[in-house]
Amino acid sequence: QVRLVESGGGLVQAGGSLRLSCAASGRTVSSYAMGWFRQAPGKEREFVATCNWSGGTTSYADSVRGRFTISRDNAKNTVYLQMNSLKPEDTAVYYCAADLRYSTVVTLYHYWGQGTQVTVSS
Repeated sequence: QVRLVESGGGLVQAGGSLRLSCAASGRTVSSYAMGWFRQAPGKEREFVATCNWSGGTTSYADSVRGRFTISRDNAKNTVYLQMNSLKPEDTAVYYCAADLRYSTVVTLYHYWGQGTQVTVSS
C-alpha cells in the first residue's frame, strides 16, 4: 500500500510561483510513475504532469508546459511540482498519484493523495 500526502498549496497572485510536494510512505515509490493532476470546481480531474520512475521521462499538459516542472527525489520518496507564472485558471485542487505504469490518463493511476488547494488571484 502506498500513502501519498501533498503539501505546498496556498494563495498566490497571478504571475507568482508555488512548489508542491508529495511525500510517499508505506512503500517505496522509486519504481512507480508519479503524476500530478488537478480538479477545478465543477470540472473533471485533469492531467497536469507525470514522470517515470527515474524522473528522466516527463510529460506535461499543453496548458502548463513551459511553466510547470515535475521532479522527484527517490531517496526522499518525494515528487515535486514547481509552478511558475501562475494564472487564475490554474486554480484547483492538485492531486498526486502513483502507479507502476507511466501514463497521462487519470483513471490508470492506482494510488492518490488527498489533494492540496492552489488558488491564484488576478
